[in-house]
Amino acid sequence: MSSFYDDGLQFSCVSGCVYCCGVEPGFVFLSETDLDRLCGHTHMDRQTFIDAYCHFVDMGAYKMISLKEKKNHDCIFLSPYGCTVYEARPVQCRTYPFWGTIIGSRETWEEEARSCPGIGHGKRYSKKEIDDFIRQRIANGLIMII
Repeated sequence: MSSFYDDGLQFSCVSGCVYCCGVEPGFVFLSETDLDRLCGHTHMDRQTFIDAYCHFVDMGAYKMISLKEKKNHDCIFLSPYGCTVYEARPVQCRTYPFWGTIIGSRETWEEEARSCPGIGHGKRYSKKEIDDFIRQRIANGLIMII
């Protein structure tokens, strides 16, 4: 299937930007895999990790687990030096900005570029790499509590 990114898209995280890690309110929803990776990285059991770093988001018919935010809307794991759990960061973070809502059209990609200085610069990701990111997000399966 043809898409506007058939020739790939450029993106490189700009050091010190952290816009996608804070600034505005948002959610970093976790999957079982994300939770296991973060628990291993922090050397905490699931319940202790959830109590310390997560909250439940009411989605109506179910709840989802999301990382907490600081009062300024920064991710709980964002420090002045960057992400303190970078190696174990959730798939949502690993795959930014290659989310379906962002790469759905050239317009949505360009709209995101207005707040992300790394879009349009740096490494060119191929269509296959971008599609793999989308598949990774879909396969990740978020935790839903009914």
